Amino acid sequence: MLGESQLTRRDLVRGAAAPLVLRGSVLGLAGATPPSDRITVAGVGMGNRNLRNIQEFLKQEDVQVVAVCDLFSDRRKRAKELVDRHYGNADCAVTRFHEEVLERDDLDAVVIGTGDRWHAVMSSLAVRAGKDVYCEKPFSLTIAEGRRLVDVVRQQEAVWQCGTQRRSNPGYEFVVNAIHSGRIGDLHTVRLSFGATGGWKQNSLAAPEKEPDPEAFDYDRWLGQAPWAPYSADRVRHWRLNWDTGAGGVADMGPHFIETVQWLRGDPLDAPVEYEGEAEFRDEGGINNIPYWYEIRTRYRDGLRLNMDTGRKGLMFVGDQGWIFLSDTGGIEAKPDSVLAGLDPPDANYIIQEPHIRNFLSCMRSRRQPVSNPEAAQRCHTIAHCANLCLRLGRPLRWNARRERFDGDIEANNMRYRTMRAPWRV
Repeated sequence: MLGESQLTRRDLVRGAAAPLVLRGSVLGLAGATPPSDRITVAGVGMGNRNLRNIQEFLKQEDVQVVAVCDLFSDRRKRAKELVDRHYGNADCAVTRFHEEVLERDDLDAVVIGTGDRWHAVMSSLAVRAGKDVYCEKPFSLTIAEGRRLVDVVRQQEAVWQCGTQRRSNPGYEFVVNAIHSGRIGDLHTVRLSFGATGGWKQNSLAAPEKEPDPEAFDYDRWLGQAPWAPYSADRVRHWRLNWDTGAGGVADMGPHFIETVQWLRGDPLDAPVEYEGEAEFRDEGGINNIPYWYEIRTRYRDGLRLNMDTGRKGLMFVGDQGWIFLSDTGGIEAKPDSVLAGLDPPDANYIIQEPHIRNFLSCMRSRRQPVSNPEAAQRCHTIAHCANLCLRLGRPLRWNARRERFDGDIEANNMRYRTMRAPWRV
């Protein structure tokens, strides 16, 4: 049986009414999980990121991927072929309508890899439909949107995991433990570098083009909660560089690295209280209207400095006796050499995902919240959103983490929200 004493969430994720007598092979005595005991999963938004997620779920012996959904016909086809090839059949359902996925009563969980503007909306729809959720970051476009999703997940008693897989990475755990053991002395500064802004287009005011056939690409649904805008291939291709549909590198990479800082501090609900910085906006008002270059400086109440920039992607931890740099591709560097003397650092490559997925699946069975749960995700995403707003307003901000409000700044507080296009809501 999968559950504990009470039956919830499709009888605690399947298995509550299993037959009393079964063949050994069906019971999984040969090492296989019987079909009645598998967690059923569907992928929504099947671009490269979520295709990789689904590949990882396919590797889990106690998981059955049953459906894929995307607004691009070629992505739907590619995802179905991947799943069917893995199972050696043609059983994977495929659709462009997320409603058809969420209404399935044989589905336990949804893996969400849509564009950022859809993450909180789709998560809300999924948990209200009785599904657990593994969702890519950033899980919200605004502070208020994230807070609303935290409340909805709690109300629905769902298990929800943010796809910030570095939180379960053994290399990141190694670095956290090394710092906790005093290897670099007293930590005073952390620098998070998110890499250069890619895909920039100088001609950001792209001319409107004829919309594709919705069966080939459903542009209206693709926009989701974002304000309506004329279709152009550049608008779709470079959505992450547009404030209406994304929020740039700070919100994209920020939650991954910030969550590590929160983990290190031992208080996932904490946040810096001061934000300041500079940015270069190359074409404000066009498709490319997020910072191209930025330098952000923040400070926690106890004095720890957390800075962010567009440098070499990774995390730098600086103490009064040395430093450790954790590269996003997995390398761990330190100075002086004595910092890591006698230690054998494990691989910290960002592609290591299985421990995070196993944490999610285990929590689905136990009905506990996973490590990157909604409240923890809200706090680390809020830090990224505060940093973004500081850059957009061009002035320092003071943040009250307990109240989730800026001190004495009406304009900044109003920017905790964005108007959402009907009918989409969290």
